[in-house]
Amino acid sequence: MVLHTQTFALNSLPSIFPTSPFCRNISFFSTFSSIEPIRRSTLSLTEKNPFLKSSYQPLKCSLSVVSEPIQKDLQKKPSPAEVTRTIMELTSVGTLSTLTQEGFPLGIGVRFVVDPEGTPILCLNGANRQFSLDRRSSLHVQLEQCRTRSPQCTLQGSLDKPEDRMILKKLQSLWEKRFGEKVDEDLVYMVSVERVLQMEDFMEGGAWVTASEYRNADPDPLRDVAEKIVDEINSEHMDDILRFCNIYVELEFQVKEANMIWVDRLGFDVHLSSAEGETYEVRIPFPREVTDEKGAKSSFNCMSQFAWEVEKNYSAPTFEKVKQLKHISYSGSKMA
Repeated sequence: MVLHTQTFALNSLPSIFPTSPFCRNISFFSTFSSIEPIRRSTLSLTEKNPFLKSSYQPLKCSLSVVSEPIQKDLQKKPSPAEVTRTIMELTSVGTLSTLTQEGFPLGIGVRFVVDPEGTPILCLNGANRQFSLDRRSSLHVQLEQCRTRSPQCTLQGSLDKPEDRMILKKLQSLWEKRFGEKVDEDLVYMVSVERVLQMEDFMEGGAWVTASEYRNADPDPLRDVAEKIVDEINSEHMDDILRFCNIYVELEFQVKEANMIWVDRLGFDVHLSSAEGETYEVRIPFPREVTDEKGAKSSFNCMSQFAWEVEKNYSAPTFEKVKQLKHISYSGSKMA
C-alpha cells in the first residue's frame, strides 16, 4: 500500500484510536468546526485546516490515504532470522541440550544473555557441565506472545569457553547488566551458533537460518513495547480490530471475535474466530515500516480512519485485500 500523505495535527494521544464516530473523520482530533465526512480530495499543506479551531497549534504528523495495495511487493513480515533475534532479546531462559560422556542427550534449564551479534552467553556450574568432549549442543528458547502464540527457536552449535580475558570481561558485564549479579569468569560459556531452526508456534513447520543470517539480523525495534500496544488495543479498541478484519481482509465468513496477538515494525498478527468455532491467523501489514511506538500508533490511527471511511462509504476500497489466512489447529492457541 503506497500512501499519499496529508499533514494533520497530533497534540495529544489519549488513546490509540478515535473513540467517537465523528472524530474518525480526522484521526487524533477531538475538536471540530464541522462534522462533515472527509472527501477524497487533496488538501493543501499550506492552507489552514478547516477542521481545527483557529487557536489550535498542532504538531505535525502524517495521515495516510490508501490508494494502492498494502505494502505491495514489499516485505510484509520479519524474516525468520529477525524473529529469532527478537526472541533471544526478549527471553532469558531456555533449555540447553548436550551429549553426555555416555552419548545420551541431556537437556537442562539455563539462563542466558546475548551479545550484540546474538551469541548466547551462559553461566554453568560443575553440576551443569556434563557434556561430551566435542561440545556439540543446542539451545531451545520460546517466547509466549500475549498468552496466545509461542514462537520458538533452536540454536545449534558448540559450547565453547572464551579464553580472551577482555572478551570474558565484556561477557561478565553483559550478564551483570541483565541479571544484576556478578558471575565468576570460570562459569562463563558461550554457544557458537552454526545454524538456527525457527518455528512460528507449536505443531508448525520451521525455517532454517544460517549463522551469518542470524548474526546480521536485527531484533525488532518494537519488541519492548509490543505487548503493551497489543494489550491496549485488545482491551480498548476491539471494534477497530473487527473492522480491520472486515475491511482489509478478504473473508468468506462472519467474524465472531478477533484479537491482536503481536505487532512488529512491518505489521500485526490477528487471531479471528468464525461462528463455527474455527480459529484463523491473519497478517495485516502496515502501510509503511515503523520504527517506534509513536509510529505504530500513528499507523493504527491512519488505518482505523480509512477503514471507517470505507465502511461508511465515504471512501472506495481501492486497495488489495489480504487473502492469506492460516488455520490454527493447535488447541493452546485458541482464543478463550
